[in-house]
Amino acid sequence: LQEQQIEQLKLILGEQRKRVNAMRVTAGESGQLLTLGNPQLELGQWVNSGTELARVAQPGRLKALLRVPETQAKDVAVGQRVTIDLHNNGIIEGKVMRSDPSSTGGTVTVEVALVGAIPQGARSDLSVDGTIEIERLKDVLFVNRPAYGQAENTVGLFKLEPNNGYANRVNVKLGRASVNTIEIVSGLNVGDSVIVSDMSTYDSHTRVKIK
Repeated sequence: LQEQQIEQLKLILGEQRKRVNAMRVTAGESGQLLTLGNPQLELGQWVNSGTELARVAQPGRLKALLRVPETQAKDVAVGQRVTIDLHNNGIIEGKVMRSDPSSTGGTVTVEVALVGAIPQGARSDLSVDGTIEIERLKDVLFVNRPAYGQAENTVGLFKLEPNNGYANRVNVKLGRASVNTIEIVSGLNVGDSVIVSDMSTYDSHTRVKIK
């Protein structure tokens, strides 16, 4: 009986040693240690599963993370050209390499691989802005995106009459759209001025006076 108890205790000891060895965490790649936990960990502190233990960065091997509104993320695809604005550190080109399959807080995280030499001032966790090029159109008539206009639809816009302070409603066929601008398929000409703010309260009018 005592020998059986000894064998059982040896098995328990072996499992405990495996647990201790499993708690030794090493980084998957070599690099520079940036932070030890978030918030900072202390010696002997207990942590829950999934807690960030450390953050390691490789100088010269950075990527950009862009948070794209989920309504626009459907057009993002791997390989699309991206322009990353580093603010005071210049602008660098990149390509989409991954898009999260789920959204968080109304946005989808898009990972961008940086192309070319990294500017000297670039570093990890730097705040950046990015523009993803979904499609490039040449010789397109466009205006600022109306408050109530959707792509590939026909809407009524008030076109300003030159030098008399009035605007007339015209039917405008819209094409493809970006974040801030939209393509004009028909209904407007180069040089026309239209009201792009919300004019839904004047839907029953065909002509308005601008004050």
